[in-house]
Amino acid sequence: MKVRYFAASVDSPETNAKFAASLGIDYPILSDAAKDVARAYGVLAPTGFASRWTFYIGADGRILDIDKKVSASSHGADVVARLAKFRVQGSGFRVQGSFERT
Repeated sequence: MKVRYFAASVDSPETNAKFAASLGIDYPILSDAAKDVARAYGVLAPTGFASRWTFYIGADGRILDIDKKVSASSHGADVVARLAKFRVQGSGFRVQGSFERT
C-alpha cells in the first residue's frame, strides 16, 4: 500500500530513539516534547501523556478516520485492514500516524 507512516510521542527525541532502537523500529518516531501536536489533535490526557490513537489522513490532508481503541498486540493487522477498506472505497492516503506513549 502506498502510505507513509510514523509515530508521535510526547517523550524526548533521546527517549524515542532509545525506544525505537530497543524494538528495532524502522519508522520515524516524532517527538512532541512540548505537547503542542498532541494537544491540537485532542489526544493529550490530563496526566500529560498522549492517548494511543491512530489517525488516517487522506492525500488531501483531511482526517478520514481515527482509531481510538488501539491494541498494541493487533495494531499492525488492524491498520492493514483499515487501509484495505479505504483502498476499496478509492481513498488516497498521504500519512498514517499514531501517537505512542513509550
